[in-house]
Amino acid sequence: MSYTMYGLDKCDTCAKARRWLDRHDVTYRFIDYRAQRPEPDTLRDWARQIGGWDKLVNKGGPTWRNLLPQRKSPASDAEWTLLIREHPPLLRRPLVLRDDALLGVGFNERLFGGWFADAALISNVHSTK
Repeated sequence: MSYTMYGLDKCDTCAKARRWLDRHDVTYRFIDYRAQRPEPDTLRDWARQIGGWDKLVNKGGPTWRNLLPQRKSPASDAEWTLLIREHPPLLRRPLVLRDDALLGVGFNERLFGGWFADAALISNVHSTK
């Protein structure tokens, strides 16, 4: 199994998730959305796996709030992918893959404990929270 975490280098939540993975000896690859923007096909696949664009995009952050009103209603997959590629911070984070399957987005210890409980690399995934 291989794990990949997408996020932003300067994101506090991504930093917490990376520290959790490091503490639990999980081998993973981190990809910064800004440095390596996901391809449109990848974005469409993630949206399909997670249940739609609304679950993939962070509409609560400053990037979304600062968009022009007409950009906040993409009418097609092509418009969503263009918007996200122009504004990578719109993607919720961290986004975690096992092999090519999307495990999910976000971080808390219980969530990660569940996602990585079957990883042979982890010695202890019991949450203290």
